[in-house]
Amino acid sequence: MSSFKHVRKYLVPSLLIVILGISIFAVYQTNLTGNQANVNRDVYVGVAFGGNTTQEAKTLIDQVKSYTNLFILDAGRNPISANQSAVEEVCSYAVSNGLSVIVNMGIKDRTINSSDWNWFWQAQSLNAIKQRWTQMWGNKFLGIYYNDEVGGTQLDADWAKVMSNWGNMSSRLSRTDYQAYIDMQKVYNELTNTMTTGVQPQNYSVEANFFVQDIVKGDPGMQNLTASGIPIFTSDYGLYWWDYLGGYSTVFAELGWNFSVSEQIAQIKGAARLQDKSWGAMITWTYTDAPYLDSGIQILNEMLTSYQAGAKYIAVFNYPYDNGSDYGTLNPRDQLVALQTFWKDIHLDKYPDLSAPTAALVLPQNFGWGMRNPNDTIWGFWITDNRTQQVAIATSTLLTQYGASLDILYQDPAFPVTLGGYQHIYYWNDTDV
Repeated sequence: MSSFKHVRKYLVPSLLIVILGISIFAVYQTNLTGNQANVNRDVYVGVAFGGNTTQEAKTLIDQVKSYTNLFILDAGRNPISANQSAVEEVCSYAVSNGLSVIVNMGIKDRTINSSDWNWFWQAQSLNAIKQRWTQMWGNKFLGIYYNDEVGGTQLDADWAKVMSNWGNMSSRLSRTDYQAYIDMQKVYNELTNTMTTGVQPQNYSVEANFFVQDIVKGDPGMQNLTASGIPIFTSDYGLYWWDYLGGYSTVFAELGWNFSVSEQIAQIKGAARLQDKSWGAMITWTYTDAPYLDSGIQILNEMLTSYQAGAKYIAVFNYPYDNGSDYGTLNPRDQLVALQTFWKDIHLDKYPDLSAPTAALVLPQNFGWGMRNPNDTIWGFWITDNRTQQVAIATSTLLTQYGASLDILYQDPAFPVTLGGYQHIYYWNDTDV
């Protein structure tokens, strides 16, 4: 069934590669600064620790405790997460040094007999751990970081390979998650129909339902966390709107990978505002090998942009620990200086607040296009359709005009755009955009 690859259609205009690739820091710095109130809000600022030992964690905490207030134990499925006493030792140390904590304990496998199933040390309920950690750390325990890049994985997975082997895949899926099998079969039928007729779906409700209900809500760890009432965090680089629909309390938009910072913020901010959720920014890799992270100056700009746009959480991803440094990928003379500068600036300096509901761009319902480049996937199953070019142009035009004050939304009867209180509302197919 390798012919499924031929379903993909490619957008022609190369101009859009430039349009969607541009990050517009200069625009946000110069536009919309007049008559703006100054930012005056509490924000969590910190690091997402990706080391392997408690001593590495403590060393990092000692370094950053005077200019951060958040420590994310981003250590799912490593020697720390497999050991309850190690997790509690690190987090207690962070809290004793004035930091709030978010704890990553990896992923609960769908099959309980999996050899690497260590979800909270074989606990069947999270009520006890919630009570224990609340007693230990009080309101410094902010919640659980669960799973990672769920939307991005959906966009970038090799679905063509899955579909080409659907006979075997569907047999296994039907035995482990029958509802997911039913919903995935509907996607398979759509792809088959497109191959026959050449007509691509115009409403991706089947794909949206599969992602929200089966990939996110249907995940056993998400079900346990939701039942316990523990706030659930993750970071992602696409499909934020549907991450929230699936039950996440807070999503960190990953800023890096040479994606447009303003566009990522517009997507996460709009989704969080209309669905009444909180959002954050995770400063992640720009390079796939050392030094991994961008320069301190660039990271400082990204943190300030996120802060002015209304992020409640701002963190720097600190992985891997393979360069012999005591602080992982964070250079004490570069990225850590940026963190110190940011902490000082937001407490001493005044910056225009660009978080008010100024302008919204409304995209089609269920339009799960990754938006990172002209040929990005739609729900991972499709490349482009007859709307992607117009959406790209509208997005670029409005980001140039509004910068960090733009929200990107989706038509959804459950969340009318009029509830956002926007001064200006634009639709993707408006002729004057």
